[in-house]
Amino acid sequence: MFEFAWPWIFLLAPLPWLLRLVLPVADSGEAALKVSFLAELEGLAGRRARARLPSWRLQAPFVLIWILLLLAAARPQWVGEPLPIPASGRDLLLAVDVSGSMDTTDLKWQDADISRLGLIQKLFGNFIEERHGDRVGLILFGSRAYLQAPLTFDRHTVRIWLDEARIGIAGKDTALGDAIGLAVKRLRQRPAESRVLVLITDGANTAGEVPPLTAARLAAEEHVKIYTIGIGADPQPGGVLGMLGLAPGMDLDEPTLKSIAATTGGEYFRARTGEELQRISTTLDSLEPVSQKPTQARPAVALYHWPLALAMLFSMLLVAAELFPREDWRWPWRRS
Repeated sequence: MFEFAWPWIFLLAPLPWLLRLVLPVADSGEAALKVSFLAELEGLAGRRARARLPSWRLQAPFVLIWILLLLAAARPQWVGEPLPIPASGRDLLLAVDVSGSMDTTDLKWQDADISRLGLIQKLFGNFIEERHGDRVGLILFGSRAYLQAPLTFDRHTVRIWLDEARIGIAGKDTALGDAIGLAVKRLRQRPAESRVLVLITDGANTAGEVPPLTAARLAAEEHVKIYTIGIGADPQPGGVLGMLGLAPGMDLDEPTLKSIAATTGGEYFRARTGEELQRISTTLDSLEPVSQKPTQARPAVALYHWPLALAMLFSMLLVAAELFPREDWRWPWRRS
């Protein structure tokens, strides 16, 4: 079916004539000479002088060009029949802790030491890109929670945002409850059966306005399933850091994370090594997709280039007619 995407453009059709009425006549700045024997001069020159106001024949090419430009600007297109596009999957938000403790280098990946955040970026980057059919979003939280990427099918861009996350970008503390609350706010508009939050942290709630368990109960009421992941090596209380209470992993509040998962119908996972975290991502990837309402798309073929090309062609012909008057088209031996 043929249609115009912007039909209101045709309301501009009388614009040149309105401007002619409103704007003052242009002054060429040259002196005008009036002669009473103009007809005799035209006969001697072999051509007629143009009238001050162009006749309708002289105006017609310009009117035609203006109409063609309006046709192109209105975006003519050929629209096909609606085609159903099946949509299935989940609306999955990934909430990643970027507080100061996530910079701790107590994990290994491919026999090399790596920070907790660095390991998440390596493993969950692939996890995000493999979510075919899912809308994926990203929340970064520290002292506050921020929506870094809204729910989208553009998983590659979400992965880029995760790779560019930096320690302390949201503050040095940990606001678990605020991160859950922000996720619920973003997921509540989506189908109830597809709302999933994956919460990754290495500590306990030390900031924020909403207690984590209160946020978890709110998530359960909104049918948001939360999978919590506690990351970090096991504490070594026998070492020097352990005696000082600074051993990595001692701040992890596992009871709270387990309660959050249990309240919302999710699960809690403990990731002490890179291999365990990789297995967790595989487990999460096995969640069953939920069918959503299919959408429809109508293929459209743009046709604006045809009237635009004609307008350019007629413009070039008018310029050629001005540069090479009709009298110059005769053969040289016929001009004598």
